[in-house]
Amino acid sequence: MKFIPTTKEDQSKRSVISRFLNPGDFYFGDSNCQIHTVLGSCVAITLWHPILHIGGMCHFILPGRRMSDRVRHGVEELNGRYADEAIILFEEAMLKYGTNLSEYEAKIFGGSSMTLASRIQEEQMVGLRNIEAALKHLFEKEISLKFAHIGETGHRRIVFDVENGDVWVKYEPLKKKTP
Repeated sequence: MKFIPTTKEDQSKRSVISRFLNPGDFYFGDSNCQIHTVLGSCVAITLWHPILHIGGMCHFILPGRRMSDRVRHGVEELNGRYADEAIILFEEAMLKYGTNLSEYEAKIFGGSSMTLASRIQEEQMVGLRNIEAALKHLFEKEISLKFAHIGETGHRRIVFDVENGDVWVKYEPLKKKTP
């Protein structure tokens, strides 16, 4: 699915680069980019600078990496699979543009439960923990949250247009199986 501007004049002026993020991926770029991803229990955060029309998206899988894993494996490289490290990737990208996190507008998506069963305890629900991590990091970094499409069950396909900060969401909830 590719989104293009609606007027012929806009179409002739704009060459759009399309990027697809897999789980753990991160991308930050200029206004000529649309960033796509598909989410379940993972969460995507989009950050957009309303004056410079730059921004990015992360697609993280888990709230954070256990410290024992970092020590055991001698990890020094940041990994976008974790919310806390994805926020640092945003900070590093923004430094290249001479901007700060607090100048950006955030939108978050995903964090679904991928089962209809209600026997899972809240602390075991990865989607819920991912949502909590995203909100915590945005609050700590004083980033304005403009929109959230989070929780529930099922999948989301999202497309972030860095030109104008818009995000399109296609949401498909899980359906109960009929006997």
